[in-house]
Amino acid sequence: MKTYYDCIPCFIRQALEASRFATSDENIHEKVLRKVLLAVSDMDFSSSPPEMAQFIHRIIRKLLKNDDPYREVKEKYNLFALELYPELKKRIKRSSNPMETAVRLAIAGNIIDFGVFGDLKHEAVEDAIKNSLTDKFFGDIDKLFNEIFSAKKILYLGDNTGEIVMDRLLIEQMPMDRVTFVVRGGPVINDATIKDAQRTGMTDLVHVIDNGSDAPGTILKDCSDILKKHFHEADLVIAKGQGNYETLSEVHKNICFLLKAKCHVIARHIGCEVGSLVVGNTGR
Repeated sequence: MKTYYDCIPCFIRQALEASRFATSDENIHEKVLRKVLLAVSDMDFSSSPPEMAQFIHRIIRKLLKNDDPYREVKEKYNLFALELYPELKKRIKRSSNPMETAVRLAIAGNIIDFGVFGDLKHEAVEDAIKNSLTDKFFGDIDKLFNEIFSAKKILYLGDNTGEIVMDRLLIEQMPMDRVTFVVRGGPVINDATIKDAQRTGMTDLVHVIDNGSDAPGTILKDCSDILKKHFHEADLVIAKGQGNYETLSEVHKNICFLLKAKCHVIARHIGCEVGSLVVGNTGR
């Protein structure tokens, strides 16, 4: 997926928010914004948004002299999601269709995205969880179920911190011995890394690898050989979130995208309404 002009305001907003997460010094805020504005003006719009965001956030981290400006908010939402976990697990157990409920909750967790919502509050997450239990799916949920239980190797591409706990709820309903979970290779926005997988218990559940990249998506050419091997060998790839959609939507592979369509650019590209619970499949 290419970068659209409507993506540019998000890049600028992210630059300012990352700066403010790291420091209250307005001189540094200005320096970051000016540098990012220059970088954006010279970018290739045929590249995907995560490719552009990777470059921008490297600039931000360098100028801030901070390798993870979102560190505190990441830990905050991991803890918040872990607090919700016991009740959500009970909700799945009580459900007449536990697998579907787990998918709904996993997609609801995709709301925890500071690339889109820099001022996200806990109440918004709770509302997303509540609404996800009754909202209609955009896509074929039954096809996903069939793919999950017929696949011998499943590669689950994670997205954000906090959300990773909701992914855990879904993975617990899957044949876990067939699942490999993937996190980012380095900090970028509030995306999950190996530390977050450890913090939330994912590493105790299934095999976890990082993709070797600090992009907020899965840019295959930028990923490690280990990730590429797992990707090639997987019968089914489950890709969480908008960043993974933006980087893999044109890849010829059996991929199921699970995400909440949080902006009109993504919604228009998918063909759904903003706010939709997307279960989207691509061809083999």
